[in-house]
Order: sequence, then structure tokens, then C-alpha cells
Amino acid sequence: MKILTKIFAHRGASGEYPENSMLAFQAAEEAGADGIELDVQLSKDGEVVIIHDETLNRTTNGSGWVKDHTFQQLSRLNANAKYRRMKAPLPSLQELLEWLTSNSLICNIELKNGVILYPQLEEKVIELVQRYSLQDRIIISSFNHYSIVKCYSLAPSIEIAPLYNMRLYMPWVYAKSIRAKGIHPKLRAAPPEIIKAAMEEGIEVRPYTVNKERDMRKLIKLNCSAFFTDYPKRAKVLVEEMKKA
Repeated sequence: MKILTKIFAHRGASGEYPENSMLAFQAAEEAGADGIELDVQLSKDGEVVIIHDETLNRTTNGSGWVKDHTFQQLSRLNANAKYRRMKAPLPSLQELLEWLTSNSLICNIELKNGVILYPQLEEKVIELVQRYSLQDRIIISSFNHYSIVKCYSLAPSIEIAPLYNMRLYMPWVYAKSIRAKGIHPKLRAAPPEIIKAAMEEGIEVRPYTVNKERDMRKLIKLNCSAFFTDYPKRAKVLVEEMKKA
């Protein structure tokens, strides 16, 4: 069976390592993932920092809003509330992009600017991507579609993809209208007929977050463009098994 589906590690290999940490991203590379996904926000002093929640409470040993702490303060935290046996500093996007120059992973950067409209987040992310000449390996996504349209206007060479969690009518039409080459729907918002139709229209479909084997199998059989998973190692093993079937 010829399989084209790419595996993206959601917040790195976050099912087994601290999410959005260098440990999780390195584990994803070792697992053979095709790409990684991460979330970015701005520190008080304007540094692009990798963290999912707007507050520190769930994933770190700190508390309060990310935006109220300087990057120096954030970098001293352990972003490892779940896997306490591992020390996982909270990384900057710059650190991550520098590491990406040593491998060939695709990287999906999700802009977390739905709750807090971080000023200049788009410009700062794009400047860093361009500084490391990674335009061809980056996808910028967000639930804030105004933000990714802004990114396209600033840097048309960097791919954008809208995130959404409810079913859309003919999402490929919407994607083309905002110059997106792909769509990132929640799995339940991506039935097989929508996946097939979008791909036939030249729009890549990358559902999130796919952790059950039966769901992975369905997407791989469809040759869905890609999917995001917390368990990239399991997904890659399944891909190899299905290739031999």
C-alpha cells in the first residue's frame, strides 16, 4: 500500500514527554515524525515563547499570565507539571528554529492570539522564520484567521492554514479565498467525504488531534495529507505496518 500521509507530533511527542518542550520535539524527531506542531505567545518583553495556555498554571511550576512575565522569568520555570521526573525549560521559538536547521522536520507554528491579541506576534514569528531561512518548512496556523491572513500579506512564501473545530461547508473554497494551501480541522469536523473533496481541490487536510489507532487507520487508508497526534511513534509504526499490508 502506498502511503503519503505525514505524521505531525502535536506539541512534540506530548503523549510521552512534556508538551511544547525540546524533549518532546527531539523525541518526535527520533520517532521518525515528518513534522512537529507547537504554540507561540509573547512574553512581557516581547520574546516569542513556546507554550500552549495563556497562563502558566497547567503546564509549569509557575502561575499567572504568560504575558506578565519576562522571558528570563519564564525560562527559569520547569514546563513539566505532568512528567515531573524530567526537567523541561520553557523554550523560545528562536531556540526551536535554530534546532530545526539541524534536521528536515516540517514545523507548524500555531499563533495563540485568540484570547490575547499579542501586538506584533505575526511580525516577530515571520522575522525569526526568515532569519533561519526556514520559509519552505513552516506552516503558520491559528484559530484567529485574521492573524494568518496578516501573515500571508507579510510573507506570501510561508504557508498558512486555518484551524477550526466545527464542520464548514466546502472548506476548500474558504481556504482558497484566504490563500491557504491547507486546512486543520478538528477530527470530528473532517468526515471522509470532506477530506477527499478538499484534497481533490488541491487543499491539504491535516486533522487534529488523532490519538486512537482506529482513527489513524482511517486517515492513512484515505491517504489524508497528514494528521496531528500526541503519539508520533505509534503512528509511524502503524504507517510502516500498513505499507506492508
